[in-house]
Amino acid sequence: MLSTDRSLPNTGHRYVPQITSLDIPPSPNQELLPLTAKVNSSDNLEIGGCELRKLVEQYGSPLYILDEFTLRTACSQYRDSFTTYYSGESQVIYASKAWSCLAVCRIIDSENLGFDVVSGGELYTTLEAGVDKDKIYFHGNNKSVTELEFAVEVGCTIMVDNWLELKNLVQIASAKSEQPVPIMIRLTPGIECHTHEYIRTGHLDSKFGFDPNQLDEVFTYLSQQESLSCIGLHAHIGSQIFERQPHQDLASVLVDWMKKAQGYGLPVTTLNVGGGLGIKYIESDDPPSISEWVSAVSKAVENACNQAAVPLPKLIAEPGRSLIGSACVTAYTVGSRKEIPEFNTYIAVDGGMSDNPRPITYQSVYRAVVANRMSAPITEEVTLAGKHCESGDVVIKNAALPKTEPGDILAVMDTGAYNYSMASNYNRIGRPAAIVVYEGEANLIIERETYHDLIEQDRLPERLVKHQE
Repeated sequence: MLSTDRSLPNTGHRYVPQITSLDIPPSPNQELLPLTAKVNSSDNLEIGGCELRKLVEQYGSPLYILDEFTLRTACSQYRDSFTTYYSGESQVIYASKAWSCLAVCRIIDSENLGFDVVSGGELYTTLEAGVDKDKIYFHGNNKSVTELEFAVEVGCTIMVDNWLELKNLVQIASAKSEQPVPIMIRLTPGIECHTHEYIRTGHLDSKFGFDPNQLDEVFTYLSQQESLSCIGLHAHIGSQIFERQPHQDLASVLVDWMKKAQGYGLPVTTLNVGGGLGIKYIESDDPPSISEWVSAVSKAVENACNQAAVPLPKLIAEPGRSLIGSACVTAYTVGSRKEIPEFNTYIAVDGGMSDNPRPITYQSVYRAVVANRMSAPITEEVTLAGKHCESGDVVIKNAALPKTEPGDILAVMDTGAYNYSMASNYNRIGRPAAIVVYEGEANLIIERETYHDLIEQDRLPERLVKHQE
């Protein structure tokens, strides 16, 4: 049962969604907690009808807890918003680098979304989840020959990023495909947005995409290749974006390039505007809603097409973070405490940079609550530290929390995107389990790695085996 009270009792802040109707859920990317989150009569946090304290008792911690309702809501809001605001054909594809596993792919596929994959492994995962090849788009700036051959054999659309890849693909397609291989060309649009430097991908100084100055050369070359069919163009300007204007600027750039490509006789009738819509990680974050973002992009593309006097293209968007980021929390168990008078207090949890490397990599910020004592008042500001042998292993700096005790359950919010997918085995720590919750039922979707899993791929040279004997 959805709770319409979206307050976080131990933060001192009232958290009000954009829409509180049970029939019209708020935009998930504007929420700190999954849409089904509520505090039960025992003062415990529930998600998907499941109490976090009991989930940790059953599955251990750290634990990724994915709320299926929130994920499906984000999928439907993207899909339905494009139907509402864009007059032409559209397709939403999930940027699966955010979190690729069989269950996530199966849920998103059942919502009729497509998939953006960036490696042979992500392509294989989507196929194993039952995704149709026509809904898969293969990205990446340095695809190997083996990966390109795999993609050609599968028959998915390939997003071509550079000259080496393009020329390799011509040879592979000529040898392995009876039909022209569908491709889209990725271009660098020269549009910046105010995000972290490492996640800006749209400016001219980027490892991604052809330079706009190469357009004539690229289009001329493509017009001479019978083994390839260039059906569209793609550009991506970054991620965790709160601004609308960069995507509106991108629309006019892409439409101009599409018109230019058609002048070379290329069948370019699809434009991919990328993704990048941000989510709410802390109370002060204020991203546009999914519908607001889709409306702005759709209107910009339609206006650009009207000005250029060209038909509306098939419009593709590829959200990742804003589809799944807010649908998941990570549950940790509190361990040791270190107080440094007049300086800092460290609260350690049983995970950290191996299950969420974003704080140490991007200086990303998160919000946490004590899930087993939700109404406890805030009494201190602490550093929430991980357990890894690394001074920079900090989950949250300046975390406002009640005074914690060993065994408390902390829930760190908005961990669905780039947490499991970037997880590691640093310090030989196994990656956590993941579960999906829905209407009071919890199901394991990723097993917790064991010590045996950590050494399963290790090999000893024969001389070392003999030395031991």
